[in-house]
Amino acid sequence: MSADPATGNTWWRWVLAGVIVVVAAGVALWPQFARHDSGHTATGSTSVAPPVEAAVPEADRADAALAACPQPSGAPVGDSPLRGITLNCLADGTPVDLVAALAGKPALLNLWAYWCGPCAEELPLLQRFSQQAGNALTVLTVHSDAGASKALSRLTGLGIHLPGVEDPNTKVRTAVGAPAVLPISVLLRADGTVAKVVVRPFTSVDDISATVAAELGVKA
Repeated sequence: MSADPATGNTWWRWVLAGVIVVVAAGVALWPQFARHDSGHTATGSTSVAPPVEAAVPEADRADAALAACPQPSGAPVGDSPLRGITLNCLADGTPVDLVAALAGKPALLNLWAYWCGPCAEELPLLQRFSQQAGNALTVLTVHSDAGASKALSRLTGLGIHLPGVEDPNTKVRTAVGAPAVLPISVLLRADGTVAKVVVRPFTSVDDISATVAAELGVKA
């Protein structure tokens, strides 16, 4: 006995409708699965992960021959915006608690980057000033970009041997509320509190000396 053509056609229509519903549901749910697979939540978060620093060859550190980063002295610390910030030392890669390491005497933090032209002109002045100031004040460079190897290469080329740290996420600049420009110098009192944020390049060693004397009371 042959099947009724009308009944057969109706059955196929139902099958086709079911397939369409399943495909449509899959298309609707795909964006949510894709968001979860990519590490985002279903709310569509667009947060960006901080840059990951590549390993620095020891030969790069040796070629730069930077001075060792300062070590904690146990001196008291005031209400510093730099509390809690730990950065890696460019000389050897070890972590440096900035406030603890700098406490005990005034400091000049110089924010710079390997691609910054004015920074390259200012760094030799800072090195000469640091030699002139001696133990009266700490001069610490803060490479405010990702790429420790590029920072070391730049310092090697410039002949700069000041102690320095790597700040790929610009934590120092953010903490002191400085604008997104370079170079910037942050003058710290002996207790780690901020005396002055200098948003311009220094033009001479005398310029640095005069600014440090006026803001920190250190004559060098």
